[in-house]
Amino acid sequence: MITAGVAFALAAALHAGFQLTVTALVYPVLARVPASLWRDAHARHSRLIVPLVGMTYGALVPTGAWLLASSPSTLGVAAVLAAAGSVVVTAVAAAPTHGRLVTPDPALLRRLLRADRLRGLFAVLALVLAVAALG
Repeated sequence: MITAGVAFALAAALHAGFQLTVTALVYPVLARVPASLWRDAHARHSRLIVPLVGMTYGALVPTGAWLLASSPSTLGVAAVLAAAGSVVVTAVAAAPTHGRLVTPDPALLRRLLRADRLRGLFAVLALVLAVAALG
């Protein structure tokens, strides 16, 4: 039988892998799209990323809730809080910035890339803490 800690660690690994891929590959490529191709590239990116975000957060949120409901260690709580930090950065910075990127505005792209790096940091921290909580 899988435990809440193992389930959350697996979800945190999925989340960290997804987030690091977006940070290292997806957004840098998107940021270099020429203005003449921007609208189509951004729309395609948005269409393709939504199911992956849904799957990733769809694993992270319930396993985090399960972990919290199972009387976790301090490290387990910290892992869930770190993952929540990534979700909050998405909600308050990355998603709204994406919505405003009708054209490849350099200031908005810089903001998006900064928010994304912060999400990546939170995701990796959540994974490290979740694995440490298993020990």
